[in-house]
Amino acid sequence: MKKYTLTPQNRDDLWGEDGPYSEAYLIKEQRILDDSVSRTFLRVEARINPFTFRFVKKHKAHFKNDSHIQAILEHTIYRGIKEGYFINVWQDQYINDSDLLNAEQMLTETREAIIRMHCAVMEMLGGMKSDSYIPTRSRWASKRLSPKTR
Repeated sequence: MKKYTLTPQNRDDLWGEDGPYSEAYLIKEQRILDDSVSRTFLRVEARINPFTFRFVKKHKAHFKNDSHIQAILEHTIYRGIKEGYFINVWQDQYINDSDLLNAEQMLTETREAIIRMHCAVMEMLGGMKSDSYIPTRSRWASKRLSPKTR
């Protein structure tokens, strides 16, 4: 990939002052019916800065063997400059500790995929030279949700 010079808009789209910034969440959702909690769900979501998402999408062939990044590119929706590209990665009812372990694993995999995306952007900007974004095999969960099923 060739080196890239950022415009002021590109800098804004990175969200970070000196590099890409994105967010990944593990959310515990409680559904309340009448006067008690009826069910509890765990959800993993991510918000990716616009510059990183667009850059990776433009160079998606570079990530063709990274199933996690490919799934992010396929299922993410744009929510504007302040929220960036949003994906509801995984959701399941929280019944026991194994559900929490699954959620934490999905959060870890999502975080690592976003870091690989950031590393590609940083290398392109000349900020680092790293193989840490080289595609790896992912355990992308079968309970992955597209934004439409939320």
